[in-house]
Amino acid sequence: MASYSQGCLILVGILVTLSLPYSHAFWGNENKIQTAVFVSPKFVLGPGSVENRFYYNVDFPKGHIAVKSFDAEVIDEAGNPIPLHETYLHHWVVIRYYVRKGVEISEFDNPRKFNESDYISGRNSGICQNLGQFFGLGSETRKTSTHVPNPYGIEVGNPAEIPSGFEEQWMLNVHAIDTRGAEDKLGCTECRCDLYNITVDEYGRPLRPDYKGGLLCCYDHTQCKVKHGFEAVRRTLYLRYTVKWVDMDRSVLPVKIYIFDITDSWKRSRSSTGIIAEHECKVEYDIESCDATGMGDDGCIDTRRISLDMPFGGYLIYGVAHQHSGGTGSALYREDGQLMCSSLPTYGEGEEPGNEAGYIVGMTTCYPKPGTVEISKGETLILESNYSRIRHHTGVMGLFYILVADKLPKPMQALHTVVQTQDSIMVVTILWAAVALIGVVAVIAVAVHYRLKREGEDGYEAIGM
Repeated sequence: MASYSQGCLILVGILVTLSLPYSHAFWGNENKIQTAVFVSPKFVLGPGSVENRFYYNVDFPKGHIAVKSFDAEVIDEAGNPIPLHETYLHHWVVIRYYVRKGVEISEFDNPRKFNESDYISGRNSGICQNLGQFFGLGSETRKTSTHVPNPYGIEVGNPAEIPSGFEEQWMLNVHAIDTRGAEDKLGCTECRCDLYNITVDEYGRPLRPDYKGGLLCCYDHTQCKVKHGFEAVRRTLYLRYTVKWVDMDRSVLPVKIYIFDITDSWKRSRSSTGIIAEHECKVEYDIESCDATGMGDDGCIDTRRISLDMPFGGYLIYGVAHQHSGGTGSALYREDGQLMCSSLPTYGEGEEPGNEAGYIVGMTTCYPKPGTVEISKGETLILESNYSRIRHHTGVMGLFYILVADKLPKPMQALHTVVQTQDSIMVVTILWAAVALIGVVAVIAVAVHYRLKREGEDGYEAIGM
C-alpha cells in the first residue's frame, strides 16, 4: 500500500508542475524579487530649454544580481509625474562601465578625456558599437514592459567579469526637452535645427547642409523657439527609476542584450563576419512627407528594411522597439518572412501623464513561448521599421532591443527535441493524456488492492489466478 501512496504523491507532483505557468514551474522559491527606487541628480528646465547630461556613478543595486526590470519617468520636486507635453523625454539610457578603484568621475566629465587605463566600457553584447546601453527608452517609458520573465535575468555585478583593481559603476544619460509655450511642440521634440537656430554641433563643427534636424541640434543647453511673450517658471526635475532584481544563483539563467538599428550600414561581403566593429549605426534618420514624394494618402507609409547576419545564437526571450512620434511599428523577421517579434506603438489620447495625446506613450513587447524562437549563429534576420509620411519628420529612430538566452532550463532542454519535431500544443496534449492514463491506472490499482485486502480481512476467499 505504501508504494501505491508514494506513486500517487509523485503523480500529484507531476500534475501540479504541469499545471503551473512555465515561469513558476522552474523558478526557485528562495529567489525573492527585491525593489529599489532611485532619482537622478536634479536638472532645471525653462520653456524651450534642453537637458542632455551624462551622470556617472549613479545609484544602482549592489552585488552579483540579475535585473528583472528597469522603469523610469520624469518627476518634479514633489514627486509628481510630468506630462510629455510639458517636458518631453527624448530618451534615457543606462550604461555600465568599470573604473579603477580610487578614481572619481563626476557628472560633468567627458568620457573622451578619461585616461584609458582608468576607464573600461562594460557595454552590452552588440551589435551596434555606439549603442552600448543596458537599459533605455523614450517617451514610451511609462507604458512599456521591461520585465524579464523567469527563470531569466540580466546579470550584473559578476566578480569574475570585473577587471582586477576596478569596480563596476553605472552612467545615466537623460535627454529632456521643455516644450511649454513652444511654437511647434513636435518640431522641438524632433530637434528641428531651424527651431533651435543651430548651425554647428556641440563641439563647434559645422553641420552638413542637408541636416534638417536630430540629436546634433538639441544638445545640452540649447533653446527651442517659444511663442513671443510666453513666460513660465524654471523648475527642478528628476528622472525617477525603479529597479527590480534577484540575487544571482543557479536558478537564474542570464540573458544577453542585443540592439539592432534600422540605419545600420552593414553589408554582407566575403570578408564580413558580422562582428560589432563592422556595424556603423547612425541611430537617426528623416522621413519625407507624402507631398514631397508625390505619394497618395493610401500609401503614406515609410517602410525601411535591412538584412543582418547574426554573429550570435540563442533563444529569443524578449523584444521591444523604440520609435518616435509618427512611428507605426517595427518587426523582426527571418529571411523566409516568418515573423519572430513585432512591437507596436500606443498613442495617448488625453492630457494626463502616461496618456498624452499625439505622443507615443508605450510600445508593445513580445515574450515568445520559451524555446520556440531560436536564433542560429550566422542566420540572416530582417529588421523592419515603419513610419507615417503624412508629415515630414526629423531625427526619428528605429531601434530594436532583444534579450537572448544561450540555453533553456534543463526540463525544457529535455523536451526541446520533441518540440522541434511536433507542434507544441500536440506535445502538451500527449503529455496530459499520458499523465491522465497513468493516473487512471494508479487509481484502479489502489482500489483493487484495497478491495482485495478488505475481502481477505472479512473472511472471503480471494479470487485466485
